[in-house]
Amino acid sequence: MLQTATARWDWEEGSSIGATAGAIPEPCVFVLFGASGDLARRKLLPALFQLFQRGLLPQGFALVGASLAKLDREAFQASVRESLEQSMGELDGLAWQVFARQLDHVTMDLSRADDYVRLGQRLSEIDRERGTRGNRLFYLSVAPSLFGPVVDHLGEAGLARAGRGNWVRIIVEKPFGTDLASARALNARLHRFFDESSIYRMDHYLGKEMVQNLLVLRFGNGLFEPLWNRQHIDHVQITNAETLGVEGRGSYYEQSGVVRDMIQGHVFQVLSLLAMEAPEDLSPEAVRTSKVELLQTARAFSPERIRTECIRGQYSAGQSGGQLVPGYRQEPGVAADSGVETYALLTMRFDSMRWAGVPFYVRSGKRLKERVTEVVVHFKPGPFRFPGVSGPEQSAGNRLVIRIQPEEGLALRINTKVPGQGLRARDVDMSFLYAQGFGERLPEAYEPLLLEGLRGNSTLYTRRDMVERSWELVMPVLEAWGASKAEPNYAAGSWGPAAARSLLETQGRTWNRE
Repeated sequence: MLQTATARWDWEEGSSIGATAGAIPEPCVFVLFGASGDLARRKLLPALFQLFQRGLLPQGFALVGASLAKLDREAFQASVRESLEQSMGELDGLAWQVFARQLDHVTMDLSRADDYVRLGQRLSEIDRERGTRGNRLFYLSVAPSLFGPVVDHLGEAGLARAGRGNWVRIIVEKPFGTDLASARALNARLHRFFDESSIYRMDHYLGKEMVQNLLVLRFGNGLFEPLWNRQHIDHVQITNAETLGVEGRGSYYEQSGVVRDMIQGHVFQVLSLLAMEAPEDLSPEAVRTSKVELLQTARAFSPERIRTECIRGQYSAGQSGGQLVPGYRQEPGVAADSGVETYALLTMRFDSMRWAGVPFYVRSGKRLKERVTEVVVHFKPGPFRFPGVSGPEQSAGNRLVIRIQPEEGLALRINTKVPGQGLRARDVDMSFLYAQGFGERLPEAYEPLLLEGLRGNSTLYTRRDMVERSWELVMPVLEAWGASKAEPNYAAGSWGPAAARSLLETQGRTWNRE
């Protein structure tokens, strides 16, 4: 059923989805495991400093880095400042001085139980020194192989359970498992010591402005929601394209491939917000339940559907950015006969009243022609036929283009008459760019995600059943493709395999970007 009419929503200017407007988190300690790693230095530390400069961190706040690096407090402060300057340029001197006072470091081996006892002792000292009240947020910015051991040691050291009047949360970075079995095993391991309400599974795409905007776009505009169904929409395209190759991560990508790396997580998050029914309200559980319910209606991938509605590919040598680049099999760390896919197209279908008969073409790939993530909603052509007019001028349907990255924005493509004699039509854009429309800096994706984790709002994080359902859907594809090798079938700098273009053309459709 379409639930829009019964949804109880409170749109509040300046509010976060599912959170109180302008709420500052409670005093707490943010424990960053892997504080000396690449993700921490490039994304997490700059995001926390930006939140501090915007006045969104509590007065009682401490950031504790936990890593193998042998750093005392002053050396850690210097390391953090270096990371911030590399990402942000010159820092405001006064802001840095205040922020630096909140930094501390604990040198620890994440495989040693005794080191977690020392961590707990230091956290208790910080509670007394800074008034952080026993509230802790643990962030696992470490290799996936360490997720389970860190969780076990936290639980066994008594650090996973909150006392009366305080809270403990844990943020787990992606990838969350490598298949359905490993995702279930990791969930079970987390649940030994943490309640589901305390587990925040990270997917940084949910922090992007245009992804968050999908809720407002769909349900906050009377123009779109009445048309958001099979009566008016012909098909939907979701493109996640990268111009880069594996960038030195060949050994990782050999175990991953694009379905595991991008589609099962990032792309399915966008898809679920795009196609779900209206949630009952804007609470975290209502929004996340609607997303899962959408995926529950997704049609399973049978062998026939995989053969006729899914395409895979691997890039060969070609031109990218005006330079010759190697093929995937020539990348460092990649096997000379690798069968891993670097491109995938999945045709998603939903057996529901809203979407029956509407295909969602989902594609993601590396070394493609442009770097872009966008959604294109293709509406059906209007019913009126102009006398004496034929061809594309007669049949073009409207398109809504939702650009997620780069240059976040919207474009509604409508048909209009070309000036002059005759009734010739052409599609034109009615467009909006976030950067121009608001005239202010857009937060990086990790900023709202970290803030909502500190606030205790899980709307922008992934729930257990969503993770497991996503893996359920892609497992038949991964198993079928794993039985044979992907072959190099598209040149770097192109839009992917010719078969992906042909799949749409045989159905009378074309890609928005080709």
